Amino acid sequence: MIDFYIFDKKEQQMKQLLAFMCVFSLLYSCKQETKQAQIPIDSKTTITEAPTIAEKIAKAHGIDHWKDINRITFTFQVDRDDKKGDGRAWTWFPKKDSIIMKAGEQQVTYNRQRLDSVPSNADKAFINDKYWLLVPFQLVWDEGTTISEPSKANAPISKTEMNKITLTYGTEGGYTPGDAYDIFFDNDYLIREWIFRKGNSPEPSMITTFENYKDFNGILIAKEHKNAEGNFNLYFSDLSIE
Repeated sequence: MIDFYIFDKKEQQMKQLLAFMCVFSLLYSCKQETKQAQIPIDSKTTITEAPTIAEKIAKAHGIDHWKDINRITFTFQVDRDDKKGDGRAWTWFPKKDSIIMKAGEQQVTYNRQRLDSVPSNADKAFINDKYWLLVPFQLVWDEGTTISEPSKANAPISKTEMNKITLTYGTEGGYTPGDAYDIFFDNDYLIREWIFRKGNSPEPSMITTFENYKDFNGILIAKEHKNAEGNFNLYFSDLSIE
């Protein structure tokens, strides 16, 4: 779910704002949950007695606490080279699936159960930003995926030997189907790095870290994602989980 949109604070109309979300999307794609399903509150957040590797990773990041979460606020920001991103601010009520987005001077409020009147780019931005925030949970939430058996491999940035799985999305459904992610995690099942491969291409489209983990009411969030060159940082500010 790799996608970035830059918002111009000088834009005054929602139509112009959404145009920027299209025009300035960078060269990476956003992955939506298959079938645009609502985020499950109970059914897929209970780890089985014999958990899969995806469930072990989700559990290590605190998915057992998801059922207690009522509100999440965060600002999705991307800094590239010397340019600091303006960011998109979100307030999300998961149990109702109600969302408030603020970007520059604009604000959009909607519910994901009623998307007919919502501009698709607004929801696409939410899916992208939320995916970065909750990658470990998407492993068990998303349908229409395949996950490889774990193996040992050197992580691409740290060059440290870690555990590796490959997450591949189906060729139908979602905003940009067919993407693949090579996910590197430690022996505590915390994700440390990943490789995004657009359309399951052999070559990496993006490689970043998962770092600066913080505990928010039992849910562990990697607040920063950096590249090897040090000129890219995707991060979350103003983050709270209640």
